[in-house]
Amino acid sequence: MRKNFILDTNVLLYDPNAINIFADNTVIIPLEVIEQLDTFKRDITELGNNARAVIQQLDLHRQNAKLGEGVRLDNGSLLRVFAGECENMLANTGLDLDTSVDNRILNLAVYLNERDADTPTIIVTKSINLRLKADALGIYAEDYAEPDKHRREMGVGYHEFERDPEEIDQFLRTGHCILEQENGEFTPNEYVLFKAPNDGKEQALGRITQLSPTKVSKLSAASAGILGIKPLNLGQCFALDALLDENINLVTLLGKAGTGKTLLAVAAGLFQVVQEDVYHRVIVSRPTMPMGRDIGYIPGDVHEKMRPWMQPIFDAIELIREIDRRSRRRSLPPDILESDEIGVEPLTYIRGRSIPHQFMIIDEAQNLTPHEVKTIITRVGRGTKVVLTGDLHQIDNPYVDAYSNGFSCVIDRFGDEKISAHITLTKGERSELAEIAANLL
Repeated sequence: MRKNFILDTNVLLYDPNAINIFADNTVIIPLEVIEQLDTFKRDITELGNNARAVIQQLDLHRQNAKLGEGVRLDNGSLLRVFAGECENMLANTGLDLDTSVDNRILNLAVYLNERDADTPTIIVTKSINLRLKADALGIYAEDYAEPDKHRREMGVGYHEFERDPEEIDQFLRTGHCILEQENGEFTPNEYVLFKAPNDGKEQALGRITQLSPTKVSKLSAASAGILGIKPLNLGQCFALDALLDENINLVTLLGKAGTGKTLLAVAAGLFQVVQEDVYHRVIVSRPTMPMGRDIGYIPGDVHEKMRPWMQPIFDAIELIREIDRRSRRRSLPPDILESDEIGVEPLTYIRGRSIPHQFMIIDEAQNLTPHEVKTIITRVGRGTKVVLTGDLHQIDNPYVDAYSNGFSCVIDRFGDEKISAHITLTKGERSELAEIAANLL
């Protein structure tokens, strides 16, 4: 059955290709949505890029036919910009059509349903509030999701198995073992904890380094720590191993506040740049919310303007430097923050760059859209490692949620790739108070 799909502005800003998704149906873009896109087109952010991409697509399509009457697309759908006046179908609901684009979208949906009851009209929006109002009015509304993208269950990145003490000792001696498929399918670079039954103290840590058969290799000496930073729990041991492995080019660290995501990432980057000379430079950035908002409103050069947004990164570096300063064998130069070996850069200007042989940390990645994450990772040159850290409970970007943000997208899409690893950190180590607050609040 053919359907009418009314696309909200936030859908087109999230995915400019959404116009081409609804094959063999009618895609309707209200004129008010075009006006809202116009307000974004001068933005230097990814939202501005997406707004311009949609406008350019519509401009190309209008050369084939009138958008107001409908343009036939290659996938069999009919694209139409609805510019006609329709009567107020929501007069008795108390919703004001003059001040709210959402209410005019609702009114259009009711009008189309009344005009042609045999063709269902569905509002596609990423606005939860609009979906709630539509449901109250008996209008079909749904969230937008890219089709044919199976989202796997987001795991913690490791498995636990009970093994006899003799088997654990043999694994530690040989450095590897073959794991039977007793817990379903595994993915590359998942971690394993072998522990003795009945609360035995014997245990061993490993990582899946081969599939079919599933081979588990003993972890290196990551538990010894770097630059005075030692892993304080199981998840941090796994995270540090992934951060220090040159064969893993993409690491995603998921966890609530205080679990050590940023500290471990910064420490691993500085260690491999300053002491191991694996990478030429550490690049650290995080989205300024909204991402890429022009930082010219803050006085000073780019580093001074970025300072308020990047303070958590500077705090982590200061802690590492202080611990290193107190150690007998100092590894970091005293002026590490002023050196060329570490850079704090805004994501706004990353488009068009190529970044080779660098350790790149993107903090607070849950606030990125999939297109923004794609823009970042596709800038990576040879020999560069990308680390994404995030907390799905602290999303500030109004255009994404826990499922549609770019961080979740990367975890999902890269799950089967040999060059990536994902670890979920669950235990807070910042302080007892911070851990209790993270759990209770």
